[in-house]
Amino acid sequence: MGPYILVIDQSTTSSRAYVFDTNQRIVGTARMDVTQHYPQVAWVEQVAEEIWATCLWACKAALRKAGITAAELGGIGIANQRATTIIWERATGRAVDNAIVWRDQRTEASCDKLNAAGHGTLVSERTGLLIHPFFSASKIAWLLDTTPGLRQRAAAGELAFGTVDSFLIAKLTGGRVHATDATNASQTTLFDIARNQWDDDLLALFDVPAALLPEVKDSADDYGRSDPGILGTAVPILGVVGNQQAALIGHACFTPGMLKATYDDHCFILLNTGSDIVRSRHRLLSTIAYRIDGQPTYAIEGAVVSVGGSLNWLHDDLELFEWDEMDKLAKAANGPQPLFLVPAFVGAGSDWWEQQARGGLFGVNRGTRRPDLVRAALEAIGYQSNDLIETMRKDWGRDTEISIRVDGSMVSSNWTMQFLADITQALVERSPMVDVTSLGAAWLAGWKAGLWPDKAGFATRRVTDRQFEPQLDATMRQRKLHGWRDAVQRVLPTASTR
Repeated sequence: MGPYILVIDQSTTSSRAYVFDTNQRIVGTARMDVTQHYPQVAWVEQVAEEIWATCLWACKAALRKAGITAAELGGIGIANQRATTIIWERATGRAVDNAIVWRDQRTEASCDKLNAAGHGTLVSERTGLLIHPFFSASKIAWLLDTTPGLRQRAAAGELAFGTVDSFLIAKLTGGRVHATDATNASQTTLFDIARNQWDDDLLALFDVPAALLPEVKDSADDYGRSDPGILGTAVPILGVVGNQQAALIGHACFTPGMLKATYDDHCFILLNTGSDIVRSRHRLLSTIAYRIDGQPTYAIEGAVVSVGGSLNWLHDDLELFEWDEMDKLAKAANGPQPLFLVPAFVGAGSDWWEQQARGGLFGVNRGTRRPDLVRAALEAIGYQSNDLIETMRKDWGRDTEISIRVDGSMVSSNWTMQFLADITQALVERSPMVDVTSLGAAWLAGWKAGLWPDKAGFATRRVTDRQFEPQLDATMRQRKLHGWRDAVQRVLPTASTR
């Protein structure tokens, strides 16, 4: 096998492929969008075969751009949107229905019923998660219950469940391998993260047949070889990881206390807690950051639901600004007249998880102009991040300095990153790569193939595009935080009690 690593990065909106050389440089890349389907309000679906087709096209295009063939690959890594649910026929590899995307809300009523019956404690203790429509278990049950004959076929072993990684592995291997990694398994609400195995009590609770489930492997492991007819030769699949955990790895956050934040439409923040499962007192999530050589490393995870979404609203719907003038407008805003935008457009994420919450804009007066609205949307990114990081630190219980390693489409805004540093009073380190996710999956596969260095060596090669140090004085910071928290309490009445 050759020295290159091919990475499939299958996200919610697109399928990307990257070819890395041994110096960890991208030498070929391609992407194709994936269609989102909205059959009903709050339902989000994708066609599983389209996910596969776009990934396959991207892989072949990336290899062409790199000027290499699959025979020069040392391995394949996969990073994927988590908790998106697919059930397919083992015999044919065909999905029985559309994939239900992680952010689909169709199972809200069934989740509410389980929570009302008092099952939340069991799920939290075993999985580190909440009973929530985001995760896979309730989606599996919905598919089995709404398609005639599926339950019987599942019990008979004719069907397979998987998140997107499992489906891609099955497709790549011609159906020979049905597996997932521990990070993806930990997002299903069916996996005991302490014992590192599927949990019979949870399978019974959600009414999911064990015959559907994939084998759970390490994040760097042998997932079999691709069918030679797919890429032209058989290539070992050696790294598999959920996309947010892949970004944590890509930032080389291997030491407890290291934190990554990815800013796109949403923001996902993960704090490495090492071998400790930190049980959140504030409804954050405990999850597996990665599992190597059978040893899991854990993390606290939280989400900011609306990041880029706030700006998309101002740009697409209200047509208030152009993207290239965003930072300029933020600088021109009227600082002495604070404006607070609480962007709970589709409910509030961590650590509130209030689905019915809606957004609010506070401090508007006759002098409010469009720069003030843009600045308020950008400041909301910092405020929400600060709230989440403070909560993580309370849960972890260690008073140590942190730096925030950031990536994603929103981090190109220097103004936003400086405000993030100011309001969190933390060093913000920006990666030169917009998408660090692919680098994390590449390291897993490259290390497993013996082509890339170990964790310590990988960390020494890490490059930072720019660092942002806190500059805001303490009095002004507290004034801003007080105004923000007052606005949050107006939108989320329970905020004052937590």
